[in-house]
Amino acid sequence: MNTIAAFILSAVVAFAVTALLGIVVIPWLHKLKFGQTILDIGPNWHKQKQGTPTMGGIMFMAGTVIAVIITVVTDKLMGGDILAGEYLLPLEIRSKLISGLLMAFAFGIVGFADDYIKVVKKRNLGLSIMQKTVAQVFIIAAYLVSLYMSMGKQPYMYIPFIGNVEMGIFFWILGAAVIYATINAVNFTDGIDGLCSSVTLTAAVAFVVISVICKLSGVGVVASALAGGCAGFLVWNRNPAKVFMGDTGYMFLGGLVVALAYAINCPLILLCVGIIYVIEGLSDVIQIGYFKLTHGKRIFKMAPIHHHFEMSGWSEKKIVTVFSAVNIIGSTAGILIMYFAAK
Repeated sequence: MNTIAAFILSAVVAFAVTALLGIVVIPWLHKLKFGQTILDIGPNWHKQKQGTPTMGGIMFMAGTVIAVIITVVTDKLMGGDILAGEYLLPLEIRSKLISGLLMAFAFGIVGFADDYIKVVKKRNLGLSIMQKTVAQVFIIAAYLVSLYMSMGKQPYMYIPFIGNVEMGIFFWILGAAVIYATINAVNFTDGIDGLCSSVTLTAAVAFVVISVICKLSGVGVVASALAGGCAGFLVWNRNPAKVFMGDTGYMFLGGLVVALAYAINCPLILLCVGIIYVIEGLSDVIQIGYFKLTHGKRIFKMAPIHHHFEMSGWSEKKIVTVFSAVNIIGSTAGILIMYFAAK
């Protein structure tokens, strides 16, 4: 199958499945009373969102995975091998993509459990911090082991303009830090209608372009599915949201975004492609650190930073537009870095 055709098929299937699932899933969540409980510490006007169905992340989880399977099977029936890449051994790239999807799905399952407990107990506290951390560490460790084995037990990382650098013990340290930080940074971005799905859509499109530059068509298929899934979810999640992704969604998105970065062997590219994730995460860290150092003073009106702009009078739609535009700029920078580094 033509590579571009595969990308289009993957995106269209993911969009269609995710959007159509909303017709069934959202009423089902309403019926089961799987509604979001709004924290008292958030902006007061968010209280009107109380009861909006959560756990909607299952929609794009299904859409993304189904799209990848359909695209790969269709390509296989046509005699192709879309998962193979030109610069990596077919076995290595297949392993990275499959293990990446499994990691994202496993994170989504942990998020689902967290959401379910929140809904049953009617409060915003689901799994304990210890329970969630242990689950995340286990998933991260399993994923890193799979990467380690796929690299022939000689882990490396691609650094633009430098090349492949052997990581040694830092493969495990950096890997755990990057994956854990990305998952939680995506969580910070999931605070207003359509923000996380819009930002992730721009990041996914960037990975599609980067996959073409790196000649890794399999990465492009997965990234296209992710983009289509996010777009399909926005049909229901854009302001005013009819459903929230919940922990189910943000953990799946964070896992898949970081898996795409590792599939191209360049997790550092997330600093550009996921610049909004970085900004959101840092704003929260800075706010907490400054608060403790100054015994009660704050830099932002509220953290993460999108709430600061809300408190400053920005509408949710404006925040989503501006933040998405910023992430497009960061993604463009990431694409250019990968393009010129590859020349």
